[in-house]
Amino acid sequence: MAPPDALDATAAAAANEVVYTADGAIATITLNAPQRMNTISRPMLDALSAALVRAGDDAAVRAVILTGAGDKAFCAGLNLEAQKTGTDSIGLGQGFMRTTIDLRNTPPTVLHNIDKPVICALNGSAAGYGLDIALGADIRVMTRSAKLAASYARRGVLPESGGTWYLPRLLGWSKAAELIFTGRTLSAEESLALGLVSRVVDDGGAVAAAREIAAEIAANAPLAVQAAKRMMRMGWNEPFTEHVHHVFLQLLPLFGTEDMKEGIAAFMEKRAPRFTGR
Repeated sequence: MAPPDALDATAAAAANEVVYTADGAIATITLNAPQRMNTISRPMLDALSAALVRAGDDAAVRAVILTGAGDKAFCAGLNLEAQKTGTDSIGLGQGFMRTTIDLRNTPPTVLHNIDKPVICALNGSAAGYGLDIALGADIRVMTRSAKLAASYARRGVLPESGGTWYLPRLLGWSKAAELIFTGRTLSAEESLALGLVSRVVDDGGAVAAAREIAAEIAANAPLAVQAAKRMMRMGWNEPFTEHVHHVFLQLLPLFGTEDMKEGIAAFMEKRAPRFTGR
């Protein structure tokens, strides 16, 4: 186990390895460790969770872009080098994961629960934990040279942070089973054909494409968009009759919002709406 001062130094470094910026209604969260392909240490997990919570709590933010620095990788997984040297507190270097991690506050859980739409700009490849994080986004944009590597079984583990939940729902059981059990790596074209990403763009263009989508989302009524995302999330696990009841309960308060009145007025007046989130 590394001494406390070493752990403090790691945490301090991680503060610059997850960068949060806001431009109008769009927040961008960047994994900023390109020298190691944006692999994630335990302090980075905490910083990423904090950034997602910040975006979720900021009423001015209407859409979130999640990306990685550099052009080689969005995220190549957990920082296994730090595990080996003992400078990371996850504890994989001892052959097991510590049970003291609060899974309620880890990035995959926070990402799943956030109501703001999240677009993952895959500027490079995603592997292991990085793939799980990407799957937690609502929309994924991928560059042509990037790859999605479901290499868990080839490393002696399983998709530990959402992959076993997302992939069967996104791909169906058989295709998800083939991908997870073989540990296969998918090209951008294969990922698009399977529906794992919604767009494939030229190298270097992932963030720009994500911003285009985010701007379209941000122009809409934010309360309606967020309610729709909540209902989509709930709908994955609800019977139809129960789900439509919950949708109606979400719809009732929207009827009384200024944004709904503005949406109707803009339609009648044949102009672009100006939504305020109220």
